[in-house]
Amino acid sequence: MTPLSTGDPESIGGYTLLGRLGAGGMGVVYLGVSASGRQVAVKLVHTSYAQEEEFRTRFRQEIVAARRVSGAFTAPVVDADPDADLPWMATLYVPGLSLAEVVKKDGPLSRRELRALGLGLTEALRDIHRAGLVHRDLKPANVLMTEDGPRVIDFGISRAADNQSLTMTGRVIGTPPFMSPEQLASPRDVTPASDVFSLGSLLVFAAVGTGPFDADSPYLTGYQVMYETPDLDGVPEALLRIVERCLDKDPAARPELADLHRMFQALPESDATAPPEARKSTRPRPRPTPRGAATTSAGAATGTGKGRRPRRLLAALGTALAVTGLGVGVAFFVSGRVPSAASGTTASDTTATATARAASLPDGWRPWNTALRYDVKGVPLDYGTTGCVADGSALFCGGTGFTVARIDAASGRALWRSGTRPQGVQPIGVRDGLVYVYEDPDDATRRVVALDAGTGHRRWQRDIDKAADPVLYDGGLLTLSPDASSFVAYGDSGKELWQAPSLDEVCTPSALGGAPYALCSAGTEPGQAPVDLMKLEPDSLTEAATLPRKAEALGAVGGQPLFLAPQTAKDVYEAGYERPYNALLRVDLETGQVRRIPLARPLTGAATLVDGVVYFVRSNGSVTAVSADSGRQLWQKATDVESLSAPAVSATYKRVYFSNRFGRLLALDSRTGAEVWRTSALDDPGNKAQDTPPRVLLVKDAIVATAGDTAFSRSPNGPG
Repeated sequence: MTPLSTGDPESIGGYTLLGRLGAGGMGVVYLGVSASGRQVAVKLVHTSYAQEEEFRTRFRQEIVAARRVSGAFTAPVVDADPDADLPWMATLYVPGLSLAEVVKKDGPLSRRELRALGLGLTEALRDIHRAGLVHRDLKPANVLMTEDGPRVIDFGISRAADNQSLTMTGRVIGTPPFMSPEQLASPRDVTPASDVFSLGSLLVFAAVGTGPFDADSPYLTGYQVMYETPDLDGVPEALLRIVERCLDKDPAARPELADLHRMFQALPESDATAPPEARKSTRPRPRPTPRGAATTSAGAATGTGKGRRPRRLLAALGTALAVTGLGVGVAFFVSGRVPSAASGTTASDTTATATARAASLPDGWRPWNTALRYDVKGVPLDYGTTGCVADGSALFCGGTGFTVARIDAASGRALWRSGTRPQGVQPIGVRDGLVYVYEDPDDATRRVVALDAGTGHRRWQRDIDKAADPVLYDGGLLTLSPDASSFVAYGDSGKELWQAPSLDEVCTPSALGGAPYALCSAGTEPGQAPVDLMKLEPDSLTEAATLPRKAEALGAVGGQPLFLAPQTAKDVYEAGYERPYNALLRVDLETGQVRRIPLARPLTGAATLVDGVVYFVRSNGSVTAVSADSGRQLWQKATDVESLSAPAVSATYKRVYFSNRFGRLLALDSRTGAEVWRTSALDDPGNKAQDTPPRVLLVKDAIVATAGDTAFSRSPNGPG
């Protein structure tokens, strides 16, 4: 510990600071003491991170998860304030040297110590993974060696720092010698198996004094991690089988933590140490020959050497330092795309911006940003689902302080506004010169209101159920009556077209492929029982098919309703949980049969059906495209852009567009998933960006998106 420096605070969050424990790119770590005398390690985030709202969002989420971690071999989070001017987090202070310091000072561990280390670390990782976290930076510097066993630290902030990769294509946070191959290749998509790989590397370091992947530069180290076999010389025979399994390049082939724990328990408790030569020296490691260099090896001469490896890693453009806790790691560019400093665009093998075509845009269009905010008096009723709908070149958006506004799609200027309760809500839809919106005049009444699209004047209104949302179908507007006893369809004049009885169940209107349906489920809440797909006709409600509990309706393919089948229907009350789905379900309306179309592997994320393709979009930015006909995976892309919207697909440009909560746009090639371009986040998306889902749509070829309470429009050709 060193004394406080000039400019250091004297206290943080009520903790008196005694000195500095360390510092790095992410922030400074202080030793603090509470009024009761409890010592804590207080991590204070640097200003550069604090100014990134995306970092704060991730930091806040990770703190919630990290607080659920408790165990004998972790240093728990005891306090935090992610909303402070400079966010901070306090963990229980654990006195002791790190594993890195112990090995440097005393040499490799004895076999008895290795056994204890392995048991402690598997238990620590078990507790971390149970809380929904992946450590991502398990390394000797993040393991403290105490009298009662190892303690893992910094498990609550690795992904928060990793969030900064959203501003740089393919940037990876971690420490290369202890990272997994998948962390280097697809950093936003790692699983707990990544920590198992890191554990294997850490155990080799503890047993020998150097890691299994050491080279003269972090880039060459990363190359070894991705493609080379680990150097396990000097690892005790009893430990060798364990680390070999941990260091398998295939995450699925690595052992589970429970299996590892049993393997460590079976190790001998002998105090015999590694051979003296392993304790005293660091093993020299040959540098891998660059792929373009000539070689005189016998394998190369005879054609029996290893084949050429994919061009994925060694396209280094420069070195950027990133910090996870106190350990400095190296940021890699691993995607094969070249960032453009001028525009933020990326070069793609499949699309060149130089061949950008002339877009079909609204007359007089130019890029625009519009604040969807309007000051009004009164207590707001905010639905928290701001978004826009379009009909041709007509654009209608919800916002703060109004229910709906017509926005000029060419300039972003508001032409008219209507309503104040509710606000922050996407319009129901627009058709034939009418825009349909909600009205909640009081807590007991909810209405659908049809407004003239040109003037905003009210044309008609009808009372509807407080909970079930109305939907537009090919013949009109389908609603559930205020008492939930019947489904009611209205025409564009407001005239009632027909009614159909409802059931004494949870029933909601649905439009699949333009046809009217009801989705009903026994129980007091949706998802408690199997889903009954009911066909709706005048005075008629007939069962078409029964779907599994928690099945999700996607739409229709070839006139047949399409659903997602969950791999598990168990109720999970956990922040960030994404239910896995393992099949598509296609309903034959004539026979009532449900055809199951298995997916190659379970997929998670929000699913959207567009033009015969189902897009799964995960919260971490991973996008998977699957054929709705066959269930075959068409492509998958780890985008590094979190909190993506549902997709908007351009058949003209062969692109899939996304927005995220902070106004970053992303364009992928709809045929391959290759990234075409991305933009920077908005400078100021408003104060609702964290809590409002982003949305994107096309007005002609112009991209229109919402982030927070801001709408904006950009060219389909990307930035520049």
